[in-house]
Amino acid sequence: MTLVLLFKLALVLLLLFIIFNLGRALVIMVKGDSQTPMSRYLGRRVLFSALVLVMLLLALKFGWIAPNPRPY
Repeated sequence: MTLVLLFKLALVLLLLFIIFNLGRALVIMVKGDSQTPMSRYLGRRVLFSALVLVMLLLALKFGWIAPNPRPY
């Protein structure tokens, strides 16, 4: 497997993990479960969102991914 493919796979897995954490926070919020803090899952979501952003910026810098050309 190439490095670019592994990078894209890691991004997709991180995005799925972000969605999973958001869903867990939603379930806790709806159920009103006071035993598990909702902020734990929301904090993980923010942390991994920042990690995805940094990874995308690094990938753009190293040329692993290319942005779409300007339409005009």
